Amino acid sequence: MRNIALQVTLASCFSIIAALGLSAERQRIVVAELGPQVGEAVPDFKLTDQFGEPQTLDSVSGPNGLMLLFHRSADW
Repeated sequence: MRNIALQVTLASCFSIIAALGLSAERQRIVVAELGPQVGEAVPDFKLTDQFGEPQTLDSVSGPNGLMLLFHRSADW
């Protein structure tokens, strides 16, 4: 009986938390303001790679250009 009461209480708490989260207004994301867009030129950069070697825009660009992929990780 205690187990059922605990489950009902937890379910109620989760329902309230979910309702509060869903009712909050979300901020609109404007993709054009996030960074360089497809086809847009990026500024020159100098960064180190995973081996500690410096890399620039020119050093990583090939004859057909370059595709940059920015990936966020939950492991930062």
